[in-house]
Amino acid sequence: MANGKMSSITALIALAAVAVALSAPGAALGQSAASPDPTDAGKAVFKRGNCVGCHKWHGNGGGGYGGDALSLRKTELTRDQIIETVSCGRPGTGMPFFTRGAYDEVKCHDMTRQEAGSLMPPEGGTFLRPKDIEAVADYVLAHIKGAGDPTYAECVAFFSNSSRVCDIYKTQSQKADDAVVSTGKSQ
Repeated sequence: MANGKMSSITALIALAAVAVALSAPGAALGQSAASPDPTDAGKAVFKRGNCVGCHKWHGNGGGGYGGDALSLRKTELTRDQIIETVSCGRPGTGMPFFTRGAYDEVKCHDMTRQEAGSLMPPEGGTFLRPKDIEAVADYVLAHIKGAGDPTYAECVAFFSNSSRVCDIYKTQSQKADDAVVSTGKSQ
């Protein structure tokens, strides 16, 4: 009978261990499934479409392959205007178009390729589907437009903790924290 009790206890412990093992990943998966940022697809397009080449990861713009890109942080463009700009580029600038057939099959800025003439924007390095263009517009609106100066947290969210690119922002945020602390002490 001692063997029977021991087998039952062992079986219960094994069953409990299996239950814990199976429930923990399910809970973790349930949390991660509920918590992804809906604009992650737009961030992926922002990277894949090489928006970072001109607008930089933070969207502040500045010099790049296409010249001086405008700041997406300071832009006043609406969602529809961002979609049109990504789709059709900006005539007379280095902002490329990312829609296949733009200015040919699809009239952009009320112009055909012939009407755009020398103002024809360059073709993007990759063509994007309409849903990808909408996703990147949503990403810009949710994470870039209207944001202040880039922060360490934003940099880490864009690149991950393993990127040394963010070190400059970590140093700046520490200096700002130190200034607040020293200001608080002197008052």
